[in-house]
Amino acid sequence: MPYLDHAGARLFYTVDGPDNAPAIVFSNSLGTDHTMWQPQADTLAGRFRVVRYDTRGHGRSTAPGDAYTMEQLGSDVLAILDALGIEQAAFCGVSMGGLTGMWLGVHAPQRFPKIVLANTAAKIGNADGWNTRIDSVLRDGMGVMVAPSIQRWFTPAFAATAERALDPLRAVLAALDPRGYAASCAAVRDADFREAVRTITVPVLVIAGSDDPSTTAQEGRDLAAAMPDARFVELPAAHISSFEQPGRFTAALLDFILGRLPVTDDAARYEAGLSVRRAVLGSAHVDRSLARLTPLNEEFQNLITRYAWGEIWTREGLPRHTRSLLTIAMMVALNRSDELKLHLRAAANNGVTRDEIKEVLLQTAIYCGVPAANSAFHMAEEVFAAMDEANRGTQA
Repeated sequence: MPYLDHAGARLFYTVDGPDNAPAIVFSNSLGTDHTMWQPQADTLAGRFRVVRYDTRGHGRSTAPGDAYTMEQLGSDVLAILDALGIEQAAFCGVSMGGLTGMWLGVHAPQRFPKIVLANTAAKIGNADGWNTRIDSVLRDGMGVMVAPSIQRWFTPAFAATAERALDPLRAVLAALDPRGYAASCAAVRDADFREAVRTITVPVLVIAGSDDPSTTAQEGRDLAAAMPDARFVELPAAHISSFEQPGRFTAALLDFILGRLPVTDDAARYEAGLSVRRAVLGSAHVDRSLARLTPLNEEFQNLITRYAWGEIWTREGLPRHTRSLLTIAMMVALNRSDELKLHLRAAANNGVTRDEIKEVLLQTAIYCGVPAANSAFHMAEEVFAAMDEANRGTQA
């Protein structure tokens, strides 16, 4: 297992994806570990070098001390990247992980060209509340935190329908060392970036949950407004929006990290369309299409690049995640098997999970017919099996 001894801590981390791919590092929330990012790792590892780690005092990472600081938590991230030889990485953190991202944005902006701060605030809670929580876990153990944490982390509707999916998160929280959890609470308690975030000049995406009781959507808006180059996205979720809304969360993250080109005329529309086409379908597929240009199909390929990809897929009205799901449903309805396979393969590039594809195919069984859905399920199984085999070959 990959461990790094740094500044009194033994830090656990894991890496997925190609070594030469752009790197993105994920930082967990208070009371969780690196596994909270599994939906994002599953989607992004094919095109990014995905680094996840357990914050000191969490999961498999250990550290002594009664109180950590944000300087320690941020320095741990830099040490892991240094150990992996990663000069620059995008950063994404939830709650406590978001505070870590603020420290990095202030003190190491040259290492993080883009930062995602999710379900967090420049100042979270107050000292009395955190001291009460610290006293409680040190006296009574982590068991007292499980039920109230789940209530804060997820909306009641999601918690009711995803009961079994939340069991691993409960288990991680219950198994934490109360001393490590309490020391991390102290780091959150003492962190106050209300003035410092104004100095963060790198592009930042702030993601908030509309039903987050811990760091409200308004606090997310205020955080984004305080930084010179920040945008704001609100998701229908509570405090761990990355787990409650994995597809929408990952799609927002991808759109931010990959960026979008302005569309002003046909030439710009073609360039924007080509960029989006590569992002959605993968560069290998687009390169094969371009290599097969002939006098007969060249104008057609130019047309779909400019208008399907440069005009429609670049519009802000729907995220690419939603457009991807809509396209899959329409390909089933129209019985376009080749295009369906193409968009099934491409869906992960847009933050679409396989569970979401399953739901769309079930919907098509009702509105497009069982035979059409049956055929689509078979195609999905073939496509996903081939993708999994290719991923195993890459990792071997």
